[in-house]
Amino acid sequence: MALSARESLNPGVAKREVFGWAMYDFANSGYTTVVLTAVFNAYFVGVVAGNADWATFAWTLTLSLSSAIVMLTMPTIGAYADLRAAKKRLLVFATVGCVVATALLALAGPGDLWLAVAAVIVSNLCYAYGEALIAAFLPELARRDALGKVSGWGWSFGYFGGMLTLGLSLGFVIWAQGQGWPATRFVPVTMLITAAVYLLAALVTFALLKERAVPQPQALEAGGLVASLQRLRRTWQEAQRYRDFVWLMACAVAYQAGIAVVIALAAVYAEQVLGFQQTQTMMLVFLVNIASAVGAFAFGYWQDHIGHRPALAVTLWGWVVMTVLAFLAETATLFWVAAVFAGLCMGSSQSAGRALAALFAPETQRAEFFGLWTFATRLSAIVGPLTYGLVTLLTAGNHRLAILSTGLFFLAGIVLLTRVDVQRGARAALHDVK
Repeated sequence: MALSARESLNPGVAKREVFGWAMYDFANSGYTTVVLTAVFNAYFVGVVAGNADWATFAWTLTLSLSSAIVMLTMPTIGAYADLRAAKKRLLVFATVGCVVATALLALAGPGDLWLAVAAVIVSNLCYAYGEALIAAFLPELARRDALGKVSGWGWSFGYFGGMLTLGLSLGFVIWAQGQGWPATRFVPVTMLITAAVYLLAALVTFALLKERAVPQPQALEAGGLVASLQRLRRTWQEAQRYRDFVWLMACAVAYQAGIAVVIALAAVYAEQVLGFQQTQTMMLVFLVNIASAVGAFAFGYWQDHIGHRPALAVTLWGWVVMTVLAFLAETATLFWVAAVFAGLCMGSSQSAGRALAALFAPETQRAEFFGLWTFATRLSAIVGPLTYGLVTLLTAGNHRLAILSTGLFFLAGIVLLTRVDVQRGARAALHDVK
């Protein structure tokens, strides 16, 4: 029997607080949509880097460097957030960092490579911190048997934030092109629009979301950093207890690598292979966001009904179909079909993974486990786009072969998912291991 919205939440959690939590997905989706997917990635390759042979590789290398920093720092930050009950406070700092760095992208023009690289690294770094910290609130808000549904609410609502930011940017770009403005004039404005929407929407989160955690005794016995590192070391030593979470992380590294390619390089692929113009690319990404919102919302209910592992497996097979369609696309029509597949799978697979990670996270280590989850997703953000960039570099710019190779990541994810025992992983989170 399906749970109502009220019955899906933990005792004491008001629906307005869940709305505030979901508003952060709404806030940060504009960053990934406009900066990483629809506008600045292609602008970086074609304008900032002058469409040089190394331009796509430089873009993927920049994203990889920021992800490497996240990998090295987020698990410790997560452990610190748990010990000090500081998730919300750290979320504020991450948000401000991403907003400021995104606004600085407006200053990047032709040849301003190092400015663009630095601003992308900082903005993507802070975005990843915020994504991990907001996800750690999920098990505080949702009942264990409704994690998929509530995760889907946030993820689907987030895509509307991406569509709002992209819609405002698209409207401005169409107007600017009608005035004869070059990309060097209208792209910087879209960066300012993105930063403004992110900040304004996040204010709702800060006003409504509560920090329910309390500082833990060991945080008072040792310095914050020392206690955090000690906690993190103990978690790694207990990896066998949490082996299903470890397998889930391995699975996430694989399939999120493929998703990272689509997020970072879909616009580049559309423009380089099929000759899309800026407005066409933005409309394409707008369609992907609509499909993603539908997929995440509907799929969350289905996930709680059929089980986390079968649901995630279905989405990964959908991603395999998408990569084949993109590889075969000789016309814009088939590529639009592939984009719809990507959208449906993107929202559902990312929401499903977050819900499963929440199920495996012990109550006193939620931010830490989502820090480890972010370690996995950031590793994938290095492996995926960097592999794509290397394939294009070694094949004289063969984007079709690069997108086809991306399908291997999803196939690997399917194989690794078979090692995950959901019930055993859930028991481990409750410290009820047989």
